Amino acid sequence: MAASALLRVPIFPLAGALLFPRMQLPLHIFEPRYRAMVRDALGGEGLIVMVQPRPEAGGAPKPSGAARPPALFDVGCLGQIVRSDELEDGCFNIILEGLTRIRIAREANVTTPYRQIDADRSDFEDDVEPGPLASIQRAELEREARRYADALGYAVDWDSVGRLDDEMLVNGIAQIAPLDAGSKQALLEARDLTARADLLVQFMQFQRMVPGGADGPETLQ
Repeated sequence: MAASALLRVPIFPLAGALLFPRMQLPLHIFEPRYRAMVRDALGGEGLIVMVQPRPEAGGAPKPSGAARPPALFDVGCLGQIVRSDELEDGCFNIILEGLTRIRIAREANVTTPYRQIDADRSDFEDDVEPGPLASIQRAELEREARRYADALGYAVDWDSVGRLDDEMLVNGIAQIAPLDAGSKQALLEARDLTARADLLVQFMQFQRMVPGGADGPETLQ
């Protein structure tokens, strides 16, 4: 299928969970509708889109059990299930591997218990691996990541971190950093790895300097 064609695909809306191309995201699937989604996906090409719900007024995501489905951000990431384990209770542990970012063209009118969208991949060229960061930018990112981890009280194997390539480093931090949904979305939508690295440094610096330090998400929008 051409990248410009729309792709009908199920979605897993989850605040704070980012998937990037060539990155992996482990997920525990326990809600009945999402168990059905995983079973159906495994019966096909194993495709699922990770997308964040838009926060309600006040900054909190709409509860998943609310009567009206939460509004979604326009951009998510298409992933493929590369590992799945069905547990005795019917839940799943899966690993999604990112393929490409997508833009939601429209939400599909479906009878499945889970939501589906028509995904447009034409805005992104995520099949092309990004070039390396400038050495000064890489050094700044690692320096700020150390300060940020110290502020959070995280224990980090910095020798292993130093061996990561630029894409794994930037996207890995973006995935695990406890930033608010709007900041996470900005990182996902950044035009390229260099822009994402710049944003990440700014967000980590900001969160360290807000009252209370880097103890939890703060709105950066």
